[in-house]
Amino acid sequence: MRANPAAAGFSLYACARLMARSVRYPLESAALALLLGVWTATAPAQGDAKRGEYLVRAGGCLGCHTGEKEDAVPFAGGRALKTPFGTFFGPNITPHPQAGIGRWSEADFVRAMRHGARPDGANYFPAFPYPSFTKISDGDLRDLWAYLRTLPPSSQPSREHDLWFFFGWRFLVTVWKWFFFTPGPFVNPQGVSAIVNRGAYLVQALGHCGECHTPRNFLGGPKRGRFLAGGKLPDGEDVSNLTPAQLKKWSDSELADFLTIGTTPDGDVPSESMGEVIRNTTSQLTPQDLAALIAYLRSLPPLPDEK
Repeated sequence: MRANPAAAGFSLYACARLMARSVRYPLESAALALLLGVWTATAPAQGDAKRGEYLVRAGGCLGCHTGEKEDAVPFAGGRALKTPFGTFFGPNITPHPQAGIGRWSEADFVRAMRHGARPDGANYFPAFPYPSFTKISDGDLRDLWAYLRTLPPSSQPSREHDLWFFFGWRFLVTVWKWFFFTPGPFVNPQGVSAIVNRGAYLVQALGHCGECHTPRNFLGGPKRGRFLAGGKLPDGEDVSNLTPAQLKKWSDSELADFLTIGTTPDGDVPSESMGEVIRNTTSQLTPQDLAALIAYLRSLPPLPDEK
């Protein structure tokens, strides 16, 4: 847990005052010291907004929460996601009190990310990738929240989802969660290096790569045993197999070039959606995180392409 600078400064000042008073009022000073200790022990840690900005890039938040028009306000929502169940629209996540999440508490934010639940307790639809975001660490959630609070508030209202018939009934998502959602922070795989562990965290949690690169069944749940094996998006666009069955064709440097400048070894360019991921996310990673991501993908069991 990070130290709270304001609390630390107050503590030093208060301790000095307590020492000065302790000679004349020993009982009062003892009581004040006890209260001070309780206050500083329970003072909430403050998130690091600068680090949160990096985590937002690593998480690809800009793409889903920004409209496709050239003058779209970043993070003000409006991006459409077409699925077999209807069309979802990314919401406004700026700190506007009515249109965005300005009335949320940090606990509301953590509940949404960790448990896929709105402030009123209703389920979020899993088009919001909380099955991956649930794995984000407490410290990273705190930093993400700190950064989101610094965004300029936008009054652009979030669009209602346009879903087919009963797919819009949020209480049915509870059943979906029983089958396909396990809440809780990321646990490091055993017996692997620190760099592979970091890459696993980036891919499974922050980057939520499996949301697009893992094939799904007719209920929209990820197919067990086919993690990152690729397939097709709902619009028919091919999604690459990220396991060594395909990536073995590329060297680490070739894969790094693709994820930073968006060109394949033979000079080809990625699809529009992957191009946006490269532009907004993977090209923004530090060299260390990019190397960790690649190391983790190399460690996966090779799986054949989804038929």
